[in-house]
Amino acid sequence: MLTPGYDLRITRDSVVAYLPYFGRAYSAPLNLMGGGVQFTSIKFDYKVEERKKGGWNIIIKPNDVDDNQQLNLTVFSNGSASVQVTSNNRQAIQFNGYISMAQ
Repeated sequence: MLTPGYDLRITRDSVVAYLPYFGRAYSAPLNLMGGGVQFTSIKFDYKVEERKKGGWNIIIKPNDVDDNQQLNLTVFSNGSASVQVTSNNRQAIQFNGYISMAQ
């Protein structure tokens, strides 16, 4: 579960990720000040599939972010969700949380 302060925001025209990262890195980051999974994308592709037991699977592929290849979101009918972040330079990581409307 994500603690307060971390989030993934998705709108029609942007994807903004501010998530922690724990795991294996395959190469050192160019920016040593930036840790975690942090990016803003305005050029991305996505695909939505309805799940058989309710909810949706959503795949988001940012095209203007170097390190992050893909976000795999599973949204459940009760409002909970999980997101797996697959990266070029890091081991995949998964987060669990709840969907909410931005204020």
